Amino acid sequence: MAKNLPVSPLAPASFPDLPKIEGVRFATAAAGVKYQGRTDVMLAVMDPGTSVAGVFTRSKTRSAPVLDCQEKLGGDASAGAAILVNSGNSNAFTGHYGQTSVAEITAAVADATGLPAERVFTASTGVIGEPLPHDRIIAKISELTAGLDPTALEAAAKAIMTTDTFAKGASATVEIDGKTVKIAGIAKGSGMIAPDMATMLVYIFTDARVEQAALQALLSEICDRSFNCITVDSDTSTSDSLMLCATGASGVDATGNAAFAQALETVMLDLAHQVVRDGEGATKFVEIQITGAATDQDAKVHGMAIANSPLVKTAIAGEDPNWGRVVMAIGKSGAAADRDLLSISFGDVLVAEKGWVSPNYREELGAAEMKKEEITIKVDLGLGTGTATVWTCDLTHQYISINADYRS
Repeated sequence: MAKNLPVSPLAPASFPDLPKIEGVRFATAAAGVKYQGRTDVMLAVMDPGTSVAGVFTRSKTRSAPVLDCQEKLGGDASAGAAILVNSGNSNAFTGHYGQTSVAEITAAVADATGLPAERVFTASTGVIGEPLPHDRIIAKISELTAGLDPTALEAAAKAIMTTDTFAKGASATVEIDGKTVKIAGIAKGSGMIAPDMATMLVYIFTDARVEQAALQALLSEICDRSFNCITVDSDTSTSDSLMLCATGASGVDATGNAAFAQALETVMLDLAHQVVRDGEGATKFVEIQITGAATDQDAKVHGMAIANSPLVKTAIAGEDPNWGRVVMAIGKSGAAADRDLLSISFGDVLVAEKGWVSPNYREELGAAEMKKEEITIKVDLGLGTGTATVWTCDLTHQYISINADYRS
């Protein structure tokens, strides 16, 4: 972790025991890109036949690694693939130098692994606007390739952290045609998190065989219900990348399989929630459930307006059941709403209905809900059948402290 930040109070008790995914190996190294005394580079190498899908930030100031990865998706899977990730420097807003860094790192990995350069993907995360010292990374590639290990996924999760306070991992297994298919993934993300996919760095691996176009469609679909439904601070990164690699080593074809899709969604939701739980300075994990909207899209607009409101988030941090701020967020969202039809609940406590505070509401009931580490805010618009669920965290002074001196 960066700067020895205290571990989030919402962190899981320990890193999960992730299954080994046949057909992929991992290695980490300490290149000193920015951080000293910790690993900051991760390499994953996949066997021939691996399909690779990806979803990336829609930022107009996308980093050089993101642009390179987007160009390479859909390539020939017969040669295998590799992913190299560094933390500490995002290689974003670095002009032609950034492109040079990507090209030189890609060429070095290709040379060391025997892969074609068009099957080498890179990602960088960290400070924006500083040239990437790619020579430090290239100097570690021989060490990385020599240390490749199929069981080193936890080490990979630690190497890609920036302001994260804990490494993030999740897994699932599913039975298909009497055989077990495994899925395991890691993620980094803590700040600059807003849903415009992706919203951090995420790498998921499965030993299922899935044709690339189908894998891409499935990833994009599930992303809209998971990573695109979280927010920490409403800011979309220049470097966000989510990649899904299907090695096919199990011999099981999961293309179009509903059980596989459900297992993948479980992993993606788990990782997305962990990112929110590690939101910079977070002390509360908040689920916002919207029902009764005119459309599902309207429901999501309302949910994100609430989730991104600094006034709502600071009220939650202060354990203040200020339902007026939820009303404000709904009113400003731009989606359809009728003051006299909506109702608001904190947990199971009905706070407001029909344009007014509920006659049975008592402030102490709402305050009790706000004292919980996990809080649910429910809003029913009373207009239709549209629904959405989004997740966020509170906004504390620690968020300011972390980001005020991020570059130092």
